[in-house]
Amino acid sequence: MAGEPATLGPMDLGLLERTLAERGEPGFRSRQVWEWVARGAASYEQMTNLPAALREELAVHVPLSSLTVSSEAHARDGTEKALFATADRRPVEAVLMRYRDGRRSLCLSSQSGCPLTCAFCATGTMKFGRNLTASEILDQALHFRRREAVDHAVFMGMGEPLINLEQVLAACERLPDLGITSRRTAISTVGWIPGIERLTSEGPPVRLALSLHAAEEALRSELMPVNDRYPLADVLEACRRWSEARREPVFVEYLMLDGVNDRYEQAVALARALEPPATFKVNLIPYNPTDSDFEGSTRAAIDAFRAALAERGLRATVRLTRGRDIDAACGQLAAAHA
Repeated sequence: MAGEPATLGPMDLGLLERTLAERGEPGFRSRQVWEWVARGAASYEQMTNLPAALREELAVHVPLSSLTVSSEAHARDGTEKALFATADRRPVEAVLMRYRDGRRSLCLSSQSGCPLTCAFCATGTMKFGRNLTASEILDQALHFRRREAVDHAVFMGMGEPLINLEQVLAACERLPDLGITSRRTAISTVGWIPGIERLTSEGPPVRLALSLHAAEEALRSELMPVNDRYPLADVLEACRRWSEARREPVFVEYLMLDGVNDRYEQAVALARALEPPATFKVNLIPYNPTDSDFEGSTRAAIDAFRAALAERGLRATVRLTRGRDIDAACGQLAAAHA
């Protein structure tokens, strides 16, 4: 993608290592700094195993984040959303979701805006900015890590992660240092086949999620224009190859839209498309309001849809919606305050 920044932020350790080298510091210093940052240090002053003079110099020359916080919002269910600005003033949003079982899950963005214009997604209405660097992705996670321990991450925020796969994978390599293992990291895609193919053999063992939303090619193209470039049948074949190689199921995200994709015969078509059923696990997602013309399916329709899938051997759950009252739920990230 065009428009990448010329310099990366400190969390790729580039700027940090150059600064340390200029001072003649030993090689282990950068590792010490990163260990503190990954554990949630909010300032160099907390890094007590570094000389005081070095801490003072790093505080001046190597900021702890490549992002600045523009605003924050707090939902009644404990969800937090942060709107950031990059150094070149691109808006980025990320979300911390708190669950009653103790999980602390991050929803991370891989791009500022999104070049794909899915009909139901607020992010697609934004002007696309650019791919984010690995530093900018990590800095979203570190912002919340400074608040509390985190243990899950999903790349379901702004952007199509597989278009920016190099930087996404570079961030995924470091997320375990923050307490988020690869097995607890999921990358969501609209079906960007080149990226799926790369994930089949490259990168850490992260989970794969497919944003599907319709089993009929024509309807899916209407909802997700990318389907004209990468038809669903080809996408599902790539997902099967990924599942076979990684020995993990593909999570299928299916947004429930009233009168659009929630009929019984559409559940049957979905089950038919997702063969063999052991390869896929379906997450039915209640629709979160945006400025689009869609309405969410009723709870009765969602339950009937799930039952139809279960009858055909497909595992299906209904996703618990988080942060809807602060526009932090699935499909709602649009940097409205940017």
